[in-house]
Amino acid sequence: MGKCINHPDRETSYICMKHNIYLCEECLECRDPDIYCKFRSSCPIYFITKKGFDAPKKKTIEKEPVKEKCTVIFEPEEKKVAVTSGTNLLEASQKADIYINASCNGKGSCGKCKLIIKSGKVESENTSLLSDKEKKKGYVLACQSKILEDIIVKIPEETIEKKLKAAGMGEAATKKLSGLVEKIEPIVEKISFQLDSPTMEDTVSDLDRLKRQLRKRGYDTSKMSTNIRVMRQLTESVRNDHWKVVASILWKKCSSEIVDVSPANDHINSLGMAIDLGTTSIVVYIVDMEDGAILSAASGHNSQAACGDDVINRIVCSEKDGVKKLKKMALSTINNLTKRALNSINADHKQIENIVISGNTTMTHLLLGIEAKYIRREPYIPTVSEFPIIKAGEIGLKAAYYAGVFVMPGPASYVGGDIVSGILYTRFNQFEDLTLFIDIGTNGEIVLGNDEFLMTAACSAGPAFEGGGIRWGMRAEDGAIEKITLDPNTFEPDYSTVENKPARGICGSGMIDLLSEMLLKKVIGQDGKFQIDTDHPRFILFNEEPAFIIETADNIDSEEDIIFTQSDIKSLILSKAAIYAGFTILLEQVGMDFSAISQMIITGGFGQYLNIEKAITIGLLPDIEREKFKYMGNSSIAGAYMALLSNTYRQQAIAISNTMTYLDFSSNYTFMEEFTRAQFLPHTDANLFPSVQTD
Repeated sequence: MGKCINHPDRETSYICMKHNIYLCEECLECRDPDIYCKFRSSCPIYFITKKGFDAPKKKTIEKEPVKEKCTVIFEPEEKKVAVTSGTNLLEASQKADIYINASCNGKGSCGKCKLIIKSGKVESENTSLLSDKEKKKGYVLACQSKILEDIIVKIPEETIEKKLKAAGMGEAATKKLSGLVEKIEPIVEKISFQLDSPTMEDTVSDLDRLKRQLRKRGYDTSKMSTNIRVMRQLTESVRNDHWKVVASILWKKCSSEIVDVSPANDHINSLGMAIDLGTTSIVVYIVDMEDGAILSAASGHNSQAACGDDVINRIVCSEKDGVKKLKKMALSTINNLTKRALNSINADHKQIENIVISGNTTMTHLLLGIEAKYIRREPYIPTVSEFPIIKAGEIGLKAAYYAGVFVMPGPASYVGGDIVSGILYTRFNQFEDLTLFIDIGTNGEIVLGNDEFLMTAACSAGPAFEGGGIRWGMRAEDGAIEKITLDPNTFEPDYSTVENKPARGICGSGMIDLLSEMLLKKVIGQDGKFQIDTDHPRFILFNEEPAFIIETADNIDSEEDIIFTQSDIKSLILSKAAIYAGFTILLEQVGMDFSAISQMIITGGFGQYLNIEKAITIGLLPDIEREKFKYMGNSSIAGAYMALLSNTYRQQAIAISNTMTYLDFSSNYTFMEEFTRAQFLPHTDANLFPSVQTD
C-alpha cells in the first residue's frame, strides 16, 4: 500500500513498477502505453486501461439537500436568530448571545439547559433528566433538541442568568484596596503641554514640534513611534486650542508610541479597567486613573460556560467549533459588563485607556484568539506565558482602540495570571513564614512558599464546588442555598439562601455544609454511602439512585424536589480529595507537613462563604489551628487593580511568574496514591483529622 501520487490523502495498492509510483482507482491509466516496459506482462494498470477491463467505478457522492433556514425566538428577551434546520437549541442560544447553563458542554448529561417549546417542532432525544410533569409542559433539553421549523421557545426562570452574589464592589472595593498603590504609573500616560506656535523662523512640522516638547519634558523620543491615525488627527488637534494639547503615550517594554493627540479643551478623565477573567464568572472594575478610585463595577457569568464548566471542556469546544467562537463569547460578556458599569457613571468606553486582564492560562489564550489545544496535550505547553502590551482594538475590547492591555503572566498551562495576581495582592512571597495559598473555584490552584521559593500546582478538582455536575448545583446566585444544618433526630434541613430568595438549588458552600452535616448526623458513612433507612421521608430513589431531599417541590413552587444524590456526593468527595492530595504532595516536595504552615490563605468568590470547620470535617482543608486560616477575597481582581495602576506591580507580576516552580500532578504517581487515600470522609487516616469526631 502507498499514497496516490495525485491524491496523497488516498491509500492504494496499485503501483506502476516502471515509474515506481502509486495510483488510486480514479487515476488508473498507463502513463506510457506505447513504450516498451518489461513489467507490462504483470502490470494490472496496463491491463485495466488497454485490455478492455472495467476499472473500478468511482463512487458517486450524493449531495446533501440544502437545509432550510429556521427562525428561533427566545422569550422573554424576544431575541430572534436564524439557523439552519437540524441545529440544536443550545447552538441557537449561543448564536443569539443568550446564556443557558450547559455544564456538560452539550453532552446531555447535566440536564440544566432546559427550555420550553411554545410553538413549532423540534426533534428531541429521550432523556430521564426531565420529569414527566416537565415533559407535559413542553420542557426540552436545548442540547438534545434539533430545530425542524420556525419556533418560539421560553427560557424558564431557573435557566435565566441570575445576578452573582459578588462582594467588594464599588465603594466597598475602593475602601478595601485604597492605599495599595502609592504612585500611579499607567500603561497609557496622558501628558498636557503648550506647544510653541510656528513662525517663519520656526517651521518644523507639527509632529516634530510635538516631539521637541516631549524631549524638553525629559522623554526619549528616539524610540517613540507614531501611527498614521495620530498623524491624521494632528493638524486640527494642535490648532483647536491655541497649541495646547494632551498627548497619550503607550509605554511598552522596549519602546513607546504616541497613540492619541487631542486639544486640551477636549480633555476627558482617563479611565482604567481591571478584569478578573474567571472560568465561571467575570468581574470588571472601572477605575479613575487620576486617584485610583473604583468608580463602578459589574460581574456576570462567563458566557463560555455554555461550552462546559471547566477549562478542559472549553479547550475541547474550541477544537470542535473554533477558537474564534470562544473568543467572541468571552468578549461579549466583558463588553456587556463594561457597558453596564460605564452606564452607571455616565461615562463613555472611549475614556478607557488602560486595561489589565487577570485569568487562568486557558481563559487568556481563548480571549486573545490563541490556540489552546496543546494546553491539554502532553507535555501541556501553552503558546504564551508572558504577553506583550496589546492594544484593545486588536482584540475587540470595548475601550479606546489604542488602550494599552496588560495580561497577567502565568507560569504554566494550569496555573495562570489569576494566581500570580493573588500572590501580588497577598504579598506572602515577601515574608519568611511558610504560606499555603489556594484559590478555590472551578479550578483548584495551590501555591506553597515564602520569600525564598514558590511552588505551585493545579488540582483537577473539577467544577463541582461551582455547581457543575451536581443535579441541583448552582453558583452563588439569588436563591442558592449557601448555609444548611440538619436536625440530629429528624434530619429536617434548616437553610438560608442568597438574598433570602426561594430556594432554586445549592451552591458550593451549601454543599460543603450539607456533606458535613450528613456525615456527622449519620445520614451517610465515611465512605459517602447512604446509611439511613430507605423508608425515611427524606430518602428517595431518583433514577434508581439513592438521594436525600433537601426541599420539597411544594414548598418552593417547583416541578420537583431539590435533592442531593449519591453521584453528587461522589463528585464532591473526588473534588475535595484532589485538593487535599495537592496540599500533601506540595508539602512533601519540600520535606514538610501541615505543622510547618504559618498561615493558609484562601481566596476566590467561593471562599467568602466557606465554613472552615465544616470544610475540615469533610477533609477539604487540613486540620490545623483555626487562626492560621485567612480569607482574602477575590485576589485575582485585586492583583489586576494593582497592576492597572502601577508599572512597579506589573514588573513584580512578571518576576513572580518567572520564579514559580510548577509541579505537574498528571504524571505523579504519589499524587494518585494520596488522591485515593483522601477519597474518604474526612480521610482514610483518621490521625490527620484529630478534631473531627465521626463516631
